[in-house]
Order: sequence, then structure tokens, then C-alpha cells
Amino acid sequence: MKHQGIHDVIVIGAGIIGISIALKLQSEGLQVLVLERKGVAAETSAGNAGAFAFADVVPLATPGIMKKAPKWLFDPLGPLSLRPAYAFNILPWMLRFWRASRADRYQAALVAQANLMALSKDALERQIRAVNGEALIRREGQLQLYEGKAEFQASLASWQTRKEHGVIFELLESPEAIENIQPGIHPRFTHGGYTPEWKNVVDPAQWTQHLADQFQKNGGRIITSEAYRIDFKENIVELKSDSCDYQCRNLVIAAGAWSKTLAQSVGDNLPLDTERGYNTTLPAQDFPLKTHITFAHHGFVVSKVGEGIRVGGAVEFAGLKLKPNYRRADVLLQKAASFLPDLDIRFGKQWMGFRPSLPDSLPVIDYSSKSKRIIYAFGHGHLGLTQSAGTAELVSDLLAEKKPQIPMKAYSAARFL
Repeated sequence: MKHQGIHDVIVIGAGIIGISIALKLQSEGLQVLVLERKGVAAETSAGNAGAFAFADVVPLATPGIMKKAPKWLFDPLGPLSLRPAYAFNILPWMLRFWRASRADRYQAALVAQANLMALSKDALERQIRAVNGEALIRREGQLQLYEGKAEFQASLASWQTRKEHGVIFELLESPEAIENIQPGIHPRFTHGGYTPEWKNVVDPAQWTQHLADQFQKNGGRIITSEAYRIDFKENIVELKSDSCDYQCRNLVIAAGAWSKTLAQSVGDNLPLDTERGYNTTLPAQDFPLKTHITFAHHGFVVSKVGEGIRVGGAVEFAGLKLKPNYRRADVLLQKAASFLPDLDIRFGKQWMGFRPSLPDSLPVIDYSSKSKRIIYAFGHGHLGLTQSAGTAELVSDLLAEKKPQIPMKAYSAARFL
């Protein structure tokens, strides 16, 4: 069945990236339709830690990381693990990851990450004002913790990098200094770094829904339908879904982990894979969580979500199809109970989500190689919420063929093609 009319823009994906793009394009006077296979924030955008991690400018692919990787990858419950059944599938991605960690490529990726963070930080404030969203933002900082002086000293280079890119922080060198910011942490954590400008949303699903509600209030439409094929001509893009056929002048693919097959249907084979994340959301309790806590060496965070507390993180390479291993969520929860002795870990709800990741830790924000009427916006890894407002502004620039606010080469699809 052919849908009536030609849309200015169709955005595939109603996660935080897709909804932010739709809202921004709508504000530019365009008529926008969003297609989503499950619903608003029904996938990864609902279950993240709710953090705007603008201080995290250092890419995951850092020099020397591959020396540590074997020990991590084959610990099934460690902070970074590889499911044996997926080892062959992830090998090409890992080879690209290794190349991206070389010193020359790492420096370029660091600059690109910092540029996108700086833009996204400013863009978020513009977005908050535009949707009257201040009530859904927590401005409570972040505390990154270390066990012992050696672990802390090993982190100092990364703090220096943050300083060079304008991140404000305070280094803490005693349990007492940590206690002044966040009570209830086990004294094994002797050092830390506090980033006071760090922000969180009250609830990531609620924030995405708030943006979607604003988009719909302004006349936008969100339809639950799974797109599976894209055809394009000189002046039009045709989209087939499981419920209807659509036509548009411009198409934005922002479907997170499910973007790879859509890009392949266009003719672009991009090395998008997933880093699975696990968490447990605990109900409201008496533990006085005053700030977002990062246990860096253990690969997980503790944050407030709604009235509860969310414990989650770590990375598992296992693709989209293998069953979840919720023992990973159990391990994180037990660690949280040990590190925060007064935390009540009963009655939690477990979750697993797919972080859409590219091997150099940077997203693709670019035209398709096949048509400038098709724009890609995916692959943000752990930073989808963080970079959503900035990505929306860059997509708006690309669609209008304006000069983007930051250099765009590092986010090009061509770097993989």
C-alpha cells in the first residue's frame, strides 16, 4: 500500500538520537515523520544510565588497550567480555578497533570526540530551553573513584587530557574528601575525580518521551512500523516497511544498532556492531545518592533514575541475536553492594541493551555514499544520550547543506568505505 503524500523528511528511529533529530528538523520548518519498529525509547534509550557524559572525551580505542584486551575479553563476567559464540563475527571489528588505537589515529579521534562533546554540551542547553525541560535535568556532578594511589596515578594522564579540552574537575586524594561529596562509599576507594558540571536526566526514557511529546504537539507524527528496504531516485527516496510504503525528499537513518542493515540496503557496508550493556534498577530507598558515581576500573556506574537507583555498565560483545547473560548484571549489583555497604540491592529489575558502536569510538554523521538525500546518524556507542542534541544540529546542517559547526571528516561514512 502506498502512503499518501511525499514527506519532507522521514527519520527512522525513535530513540534519543532519532527523536532529537526529528525535533530539530521540525524547528527548521520541515514536515517530519518518524518511523520506529517498537516505540519511543523502546530500546537502548530507555535503559542507559541517564548521563550527559561530556567529560568523557577519551575514546575507548586508546594506545595500549589491546595489550589488556585478551585478559578482559575472555573473562565472561569481567568489565569487557566476548561471548565465544560471537568471536568470529566480531573479528573484523576488533581489527579495526586495534588500528584505531594506534597513536596517530587515536589523537585524531580524541580531537573529534572533544569537538562533538563541546558542541553537544552547548546544544543540550539549547534543547532544554526549547522544550522547557529543566525540570527533567539533574545537575549533580559525577564522582569517579579509584582503589589506591597506583590506580589513581595511572588515571592522571586522562585527567590532564580532560583539562586540555576544558573539562572542570577536582581531584580527591583521601576517603574523607570523597565522603564530603558522597557519603557511604567503602574506604577501599581512596582517590577520586569530581566533575561538578556533569549532568543527568531524571529518567532517560522520560526525557526521550518528553521530546517526542513536544515533537507531536508541534504536528509531527510517529508511526510504529519497521523499515526494511530503501530505494532512491534523483529527487525522491522510497521506503518500504512492514505496514506501508513511504516517500520522502530526505531520509535520516538513526536506528541505533539496527542501522547497519538499513545502510546495507542503500549500498553502504559499515562496520557497526554492538556493545551490550547490563543494568539493574533498584526501587526507591534510603541510600543518599547525591551524585553520579563511576567505578572506572570495574566498568560500571551508579546513578539515580526516577526515584530509584540504577547499577549498570560493562561491555559484552555478543551481537543482536544471542540470549542475554544476566549473570553480568548480578555481578555488577554484588559489586555495588560491596562498594556501597548501605545500598539495598533487593527487588531490582534487570535489563540488557545494545549500544551501537563503531570501532574508532566515533559515530557516523554523514550523507550516504550513494545519495545526499540519505543521511546517517548512528554508532554513538556509550554516548548516544550525551551527543544527541549535537548530532541533531549537525544533521540539520547537512540536510540544509550549510557549513557544519565543527569539522566533519572524522564522522564520515567514507572512513570505512
